[in-house]
Amino acid sequence: MRFAGRVLFITGAGSGLGRATARLFAAEGAKVFGVDVNGAGVAATVETIRRAGGVADSAVCDVGSMAAVRAAVEAAVAAFGGIDILVNAAGIGRSARLEEIDEEEWQRVLTVNLTGAFNTVKAALAHLLARPGGAVVNVASSAGMRGQAYAAHYAASKAGLVNFTRSIALEFASRGLRINCLAPAGIRSPLIRHFMPRDDFEKSLVAY
Repeated sequence: MRFAGRVLFITGAGSGLGRATARLFAAEGAKVFGVDVNGAGVAATVETIRRAGGVADSAVCDVGSMAAVRAAVEAAVAAFGGIDILVNAAGIGRSARLEEIDEEEWQRVLTVNLTGAFNTVKAALAHLLARPGGAVVNVASSAGMRGQAYAAHYAASKAGLVNFTRSIALEFASRGLRINCLAPAGIRSPLIRHFMPRDDFEKSLVAY
């Protein structure tokens, strides 16, 4: 098993890409600590992993709150002894015209998608550096690479995440901490429904 003896801390573990990633790491031997603002969702992820013979625990956490993130990180360390891998998969967004996006929505999307990653990296950093082979993976989006009409807040937050990742990857490369970013296009998940709510969802997803 590729990740036997390793500890994964993953945000957005209550559904979609985060849940799938948590399950795959657990299947490869990692101990998984998942967090999500959706308590029922992340509890279901943990239960699925445990039923399959894996090791997992969780906490309800709003990644936009540094205090909440620090508490979740300490809970993970208390449960599993440290953190080897951090995956930032938490994200929100929707399709909206610029005229429809108010200041509150703009700020909330940036807080979850960009500040959330800053918070988790900051909170977990000492633990990641304390172990050999530490790694961070931030999940951005193709929208952050090329822009996306009717999703200015989402695209801006993901573009920021891409360059946040590039910057800290350069900063910590000499200290043995590997930091990468994924920029997927559309994925069949609860989030994509906020961008493609139409009946021809599957056709739209393939075209995207």
